[in-house]
Amino acid sequence: MPIVNFVNEKKQIEVPAGANLRTEAQKAGIKLYGGINGVGAAVNEVLNCHGFGHCGTCRVKITKGVENASPMGMVESFTFKYNPLGPALFAYIGNEDTMRLACRTKVMGDITVETKPPLNLTGENFFS
Repeated sequence: MPIVNFVNEKKQIEVPAGANLRTEAQKAGIKLYGGINGVGAAVNEVLNCHGFGHCGTCRVKITKGVENASPMGMVESFTFKYNPLGPALFAYIGNEDTMRLACRTKVMGDITVETKPPLNLTGENFFS
């Protein structure tokens, strides 16, 4: 069974192959909704899209084992690239290969995940 290592929480969980990352993280008590750089996290715990991939608040950065995650689908890709209402667009810039939505990611093997990655509104990747 795959192991998911959550870096910020210093926690490892074992999940069945093909399990949804958001569902398994919530079962383990890991909070995925960080708000915009930490602001609004409590609001996002309630006012998220509940796993439909539209809000982008459950974004995670897969730092190791990105090849062991399911491929990015159309809904997830749209949310990262074109959703002007969600914060995911600004976290995605510069992290295109590693940023995922936990609600749309299936775990196929061992991965290491950084939850609540910050938005990069002023860095060099944003304006490039």
